[in-house]
Amino acid sequence: MFLEALGSALLGFALAWAAVQWLADRLPVRGRVLATGALGGVFGALVTHGALGPGHFLATLTGAVAVAAVLLSLLIRPAARRLRRSAAV
Repeated sequence: MFLEALGSALLGFALAWAAVQWLADRLPVRGRVLATGALGGVFGALVTHGALGPGHFLATLTGAVAVAAVLLSLLIRPAARRLRRSAAV
């Protein structure tokens, strides 16, 4: 279980780091995003391990990455929109 938790934290952190690199303008502070990814990975591993039981290492890591990705997607803000005015205004 320790390796699953460590691996899932690292995978969540890597996923969050990639999100910060690609979507820096649409995410909050970098530290919050990285912490959310790592903690989301650990929480996903805990839930997946509890559902499947021991002996499903790859499935547990897959569940951890899925939960981390869902939590990171909740942090994304909408893109800044330009104020468009109609010709009538």
